[in-house]
Amino acid sequence: MRIIGAGVGRTGTYSLKLAINELGLGPCHHMEEVLHNMDLQVPLWKDALRGEADWSAIYANYNSAVDWPTAGYFRELYDAYPDARFILSHREPESWASSFGSTIYTLLGTRGDATKEMRDWLDMCSGVIEKTGFPSGLEHQQLKDAFIAHNEAVKATIPARQLLVFEVKEGWQPLCNFLELPAPDKPFPRTNHRQEFWDRVSGKI
Repeated sequence: MRIIGAGVGRTGTYSLKLAINELGLGPCHHMEEVLHNMDLQVPLWKDALRGEADWSAIYANYNSAVDWPTAGYFRELYDAYPDARFILSHREPESWASSFGSTIYTLLGTRGDATKEMRDWLDMCSGVIEKTGFPSGLEHQQLKDAFIAHNEAVKATIPARQLLVFEVKEGWQPLCNFLELPAPDKPFPRTNHRQEFWDRVSGKI
């Protein structure tokens, strides 16, 4: 693993995944990969929740990873891949809490109505997200506080020389400077707004 994203979902992680792939540092693992390969990935991440992670199996054929579930394991992944570069994607806490609350947090509340396959995936997601510091039942301000706490924990754990604190609105230059690569002559990917999130989960895209 060369690049590990420590930023939680709804911080531009899908755009970051596309950017990393564009830079030739993929394939990049993202929660979408879990959603599309549930039979393989969900049991592996459930093992990780029990403290029995097999990182080589989870990330087989991947050179980088962003988003959940990865972001919940930044400490373990730093131990496993001490030479990797870490990217903490983030955004303004107020807008993050609103976005997370109306997408991922809402989705987790539908587990009781899901099919068995989707429920297994959602149970795993809930476990990882709780591990990251976001248990069910948090109010808006508590989500903001937990988001800030996660970001501070990442910065306290990963050496500054290996960590890029990054907002996707900054575009290519900070990312490429950190990775020591030339910036592509094309716009930085902008994707996964709230409606697109629901379309991905439902399988429409």
